[in-house]
Amino acid sequence: MPVNDTFLQELRYKTDILDTVSSYVSLKKRGSTYVGLCPFHNEKTPSFTVYPESQSFYCFGCGVGGDIITFVKKIENLDYVDAVRSLAQRAGLEMPSDGFDTTLLKKRLRLYEANRAAAKYYYSYLIGGDASNALDYYSKRRITLHTIRRFGLGYAPDMWDGLLKELTAQGFSVYELEQAGLVKRSSKNTYYDFFRNRAMTPIIDVRGNVIAFGGRVLDDSKPKYINTNDTLVYKKTNEVFGLNLAKDSGKEQLILCEGYMDVIAMNQAGFTNCVAGCGTALTEEQVKLISRYAKEVLLAYDNDDAGRKALDRAAAMFKKAGVKIKIPLLEYGKDPDEIIKNVGVEKFSAMLENAVNETEYSILRLRGEYDLTKTQGKIDFIAAVIPALAQAEPVERALYCSRLAQELELDANVIEAQLEEYIKRAESGKKWRERRAPITQTIKNDRRIELETGETPRLIKAAERLIYLLLKYQDCGLLANSVGEEELPAGFHRKVFSEIISCIKNGNDCNLTSFSAVLSEDEMARLSGIIARLGPSDNPKAEFSDCVASIRSENNKKSKKSAGKLSDEEFRKLFSENQ
Repeated sequence: MPVNDTFLQELRYKTDILDTVSSYVSLKKRGSTYVGLCPFHNEKTPSFTVYPESQSFYCFGCGVGGDIITFVKKIENLDYVDAVRSLAQRAGLEMPSDGFDTTLLKKRLRLYEANRAAAKYYYSYLIGGDASNALDYYSKRRITLHTIRRFGLGYAPDMWDGLLKELTAQGFSVYELEQAGLVKRSSKNTYYDFFRNRAMTPIIDVRGNVIAFGGRVLDDSKPKYINTNDTLVYKKTNEVFGLNLAKDSGKEQLILCEGYMDVIAMNQAGFTNCVAGCGTALTEEQVKLISRYAKEVLLAYDNDDAGRKALDRAAAMFKKAGVKIKIPLLEYGKDPDEIIKNVGVEKFSAMLENAVNETEYSILRLRGEYDLTKTQGKIDFIAAVIPALAQAEPVERALYCSRLAQELELDANVIEAQLEEYIKRAESGKKWRERRAPITQTIKNDRRIELETGETPRLIKAAERLIYLLLKYQDCGLLANSVGEEELPAGFHRKVFSEIISCIKNGNDCNLTSFSAVLSEDEMARLSGIIARLGPSDNPKAEFSDCVASIRSENNKKSKKSAGKLSDEEFRKLFSENQ
């Protein structure tokens, strides 16, 4: 465990999950619990529940759950130790020097140092080495020397081991360079540079650490782009390129585009508040990170079919996160970089200033797909635009209905009636799905567990009830020795049971905080779900014994069933004997 138990207990006494969650989620009291709209998925009916008694949370809609540390990890996109540190700071506690495993921290620091040294090497080679081809590439892209310095752009020379030799000479081990994704091992157990003969773009996190690289070829060879794979310090789904600079732009609006070069070109043109997601598709983690630095996001995605699909997806994700979006109507080029080169900064700036909201963007886009000079074209256009109008606020809907009615020479009441009917049907379906969500989620979980473990629902339910009783009733801890770990279903149940027994033997409290360092987020959510779904017991000891009996009964059935089956070898022998 990275943090000692004594400190975790003190942290638990000085922090309250209700206070912490309330700073992110609006909660209302419901009996002994508190409910609100889940911050981890989009919903209109509250299914996110906080349990002050067990200091846990669980969402019956999406199945996310855990303790206060798990919540902070997930909401702030932190690792375990950083989440503990964040809570400790809020509580006025100092992180302990003993019982704190610094091994992982030291490894991270070495990878940061290796990446920074690599970035310096690539930059130095571009400026002072034999890199005329790379300088020509940047010149053709109209990238200035000032921008090259600002972004730390560089060049990976066309050598198998240039970086490898340089960094090992600086004291980095081959293992560290491999862990950083800077070198790769061949089938002959030799090492070579991962990036070769490529224009290099360092990826820098919001704290200023070089965490990864993107490399682009200088000719037509494939693959055109290669990027650092996930490492101990870099997970592409969590990172946003350019945010280290954009966060200091002094603007509450961020411009989100698709590629690194768009960010670089726009920054050079004076748009210092632009960013791009790392990886091929925007993720929820990236949206959360962006939302911490912006009240509004301008979606300047590529002006092609793929860009429009990505834009639709991004718009839905930002809406779910509660972030206002605007969409510029881009023309004269495929992407921001090309548009700036084709028509200049002023015209591109005007496109950004005239950006429209999601509803107007949808209307304008759909208008071009139908022939509005014909009756059927008008009918089809209205049918297509109704779902977009339904997503708008009531005042906005009324304005657009009125405008469309004038343009199409229709009675606004007709459009409004069709819109109201659509909204009514959609709301009815959504409420039904939300009411069914807890049941559906439970059924899905049970089926998944059955498939993963091959165990019967009765055995799984008995094991979960037994775990619940051990956690909730101290007296049941005295009966724990009456059941062996191997009697429980393999995997999650045995792991949790083992951790509970360890807590009991060490005299520690059995609470979720004790497990958050050793259980994954999915396991914490599953354990929180057990606590949330299962009710109290009138006679815990008797029920514990019943659970043990049920577990043994199911295991006996499984043993008998297994004993009745012939192995492949036994079947072959039987077949040969019958010849």
